[in-house]
Amino acid sequence: MEPEVLGRAIVRDLKSHAVPGGNPKLQAYLGSPYPVLGLTTPEIRRVMKKHHRVLGSVTTGQLNELARVLSKGQTYEEESFAISLFDHYSKRLDEKSWALMNHWIDQFSGWALCDTLGSGPISSMLYANQNHFDEVQDWSRSDNMWRRRISAYSLSSFVFAGELEKPFALLKGLLYDEEFWVQRAVGTWLRECWKKDGKRTEAFLLRHVKGLPRVVITVATERAPKGFREELRRRRTGQQKQE
Repeated sequence: MEPEVLGRAIVRDLKSHAVPGGNPKLQAYLGSPYPVLGLTTPEIRRVMKKHHRVLGSVTTGQLNELARVLSKGQTYEEESFAISLFDHYSKRLDEKSWALMNHWIDQFSGWALCDTLGSGPISSMLYANQNHFDEVQDWSRSDNMWRRRISAYSLSSFVFAGELEKPFALLKGLLYDEEFWVQRAVGTWLRECWKKDGKRTEAFLLRHVKGLPRVVITVATERAPKGFREELRRRRTGQQKQE
């Protein structure tokens, strides 16, 4: 399997399903820096399935090279397909895969690509090899807001497994981030933490509520009791409860 050859075949198949003129509205919604061809999810899956026999037998090195080839493309679907490859074959990833994903972070922007990358192959690899956690914590302090957002989404495997110690440690450093897209990510993953352990998450929010961005509270407490949301909002600004 020649990665360059297979990559070109995959791109041809993706473009064969493209909406004429692409989909600028969807591109704006996704925040994609790349033009969007407008493929539906089933169409993308069909392309993946078409090449599954070859993909199923590739070595890790070939997988890395194929993903690198696709990520050099100029459309959202090519970038997304590269991420999907790593997500689907996450058990094959190695340190070169991690280095490649780290590189992608600097070329990606917009919530769609970043969230798919963070909560997909990065999260899977981080959970399997937690030696990378210190590095991901460094991402949470990056000047690149999308790298900071990805650091939050990389917690997904820990949160869904109910292992909240590392998520709380990382999210604590992002709680007062000034960027909306990071605030929204923090709220999202605190909400997911609440689903796993409501009492512990409520205690975490109460400890850090002073000056907490509004969107963090709003998103984090979507499933929480109304009274708790109101209590957080009062404490956020130091207001006293009116009798």
